[in-house]
Amino acid sequence: MRNMERRDKNNYYLDLAEVVSQRSTCLRRHYGAVIVKNDEVISTGYVGAPRQRKNCTDLGMCVRQKLNIPRGERYELCRSVHAEANAIISTSRDKMLGSSLYLAGVEVSDGSYIKNAVCCSMCKRLVINAGIEKVIVRDDKDNYRIIEVKDWIDNDESLEGTFGY
Repeated sequence: MRNMERRDKNNYYLDLAEVVSQRSTCLRRHYGAVIVKNDEVISTGYVGAPRQRKNCTDLGMCVRQKLNIPRGERYELCRSVHAEANAIISTSRDKMLGSSLYLAGVEVSDGSYIKNAVCCSMCKRLVINAGIEKVIVRDDKDNYRIIEVKDWIDNDESLEGTFGY
C-alpha cells in the first residue's frame, strides 16, 4: 500500500470552499465560504441571488459588468448575496464566536484563482459582527493567507474612503 501525503487542514477546508463555490451563479467570480469551529464545518455559502429571485446565470447578464464597475466597488448594484454573507446567515452567532471562515474564489472567465482575494467591505463588517476570529483565503491550490479579523477592527479601511481592494 502506497503512503499518500495527507492534505493539511487549512487546504482541506479551502478545498471544501472551492467545491462549494461551484454552486455560484455569478457570471464574473465564483466564491465559496466554509465556516469551521472546533474542527467542525458549521456552515457553507456561495454567491447567488436571494432565494426565489433570478440568478445572473438565469438572466445571462451582470449589472456591474454591464456598467463596467471595478472589482470591490458598488456592490449595492449586485444581485447576489456574497458567499461569506450566505454562510453567516445560515448559522447562529453563538456557533460562530471564535470560528474561522475559509474563502476560495475563481474567475469565471478562465478558472484561475482570484488574485489578492479578500472579503469586500460589507462582508468584513458581517464577519466582524459574527464573531469570526480568522479568515483563511486561498491564493492558489496549495497557498493561502491567514487574516486575523482583529486587524480589520484595528485598521478600519472605512475611515479612509478607499474604493475596491
